[in-house]
Amino acid sequence: MSRIVKAAAVQIAPDLTSREATLARVLDAIDEAAGNGADLIVFPETFVPYYPYFSFVLPPVQQGRPHLALYEEAVTVPSDETRRVAERAAHHGVVVVLGVNERDHGSLYNAQLIFDACGTLRLKRRKITPTYHERMVWGQGDGAGLQVVDTRVGRLGALACWEHYNPLARYALMTQHEEIHAAQFPGSLVGPIFAEQIEVTMRHHALESGCFVVNATGWLTGEQIASVTPDEALQNGLRGGCMTCIITPEGRHAAPPLTEGEGILYADLDMGLVTKRKRMMDSVGHYSRPELLSLRHDPTPAANRRVTAPETPFQSIPLED
Repeated sequence: MSRIVKAAAVQIAPDLTSREATLARVLDAIDEAAGNGADLIVFPETFVPYYPYFSFVLPPVQQGRPHLALYEEAVTVPSDETRRVAERAAHHGVVVVLGVNERDHGSLYNAQLIFDACGTLRLKRRKITPTYHERMVWGQGDGAGLQVVDTRVGRLGALACWEHYNPLARYALMTQHEEIHAAQFPGSLVGPIFAEQIEVTMRHHALESGCFVVNATGWLTGEQIASVTPDEALQNGLRGGCMTCIITPEGRHAAPPLTEGEGILYADLDMGLVTKRKRMMDSVGHYSRPELLSLRHDPTPAANRRVTAPETPFQSIPLED
């Protein structure tokens, strides 16, 4: 008998002024999706507190104030915010994939967090290369985050946005036999062509990896777009680009995608389809040629300082009487 996983992909608007207000939306969406029977819930890219839309439409000289505001609202890991998400996941027994702006001292990172159904944070990974305008906002991740983790819903991997255009990043996850792939994009960006490109990319990865893909994109209201920039010409760059979708290992939509407005997309994932697809074409198994083509993946966490010998703590010197 096939195992069924009910997936939920969330397309809602963040609060562009408040981490706390966006987090409240996340917790409400977890309650709603879990109440509708979801086992896996995926949120958009850097959803808490919000994606840095300002960086796409403002010149660098004008980004100081919104960039500093993002620092103030960003999430540290662990923190009270991550604890609350973990507790909500455990309360409902659901797996949650959440995108956050992670603050690590003086830098921000595009981070993806995977919470298992028991509330354990199974993975924190950082986008390995921020895209174009994003390089003004985030630092780079490392190979340590290219992991597939065992969760209650199965073997789960994740990538953010244009990381899906890096075939070796995707292959690193494929070699770890992901059964479900969580993808996250900002949404409300670039226009309809972005939505079309997302759909092609998600369907291709599902086919090539032989896994399910659950993708969530964000949404901005007209008022929010106007708050990012008053320039009507630039506002056009913050519309469209939404393709919240759930794709089967056969490359098909498991449900009609969400391309406008807010909502939660649901679909039942028949995990037996993973084997059905891989019986025909397993890219990292019987269809691979590792003696000809293989991947070198360095999973070592990047470090600015490597201690090669035990450190001797400095001994405080008391003031003389």
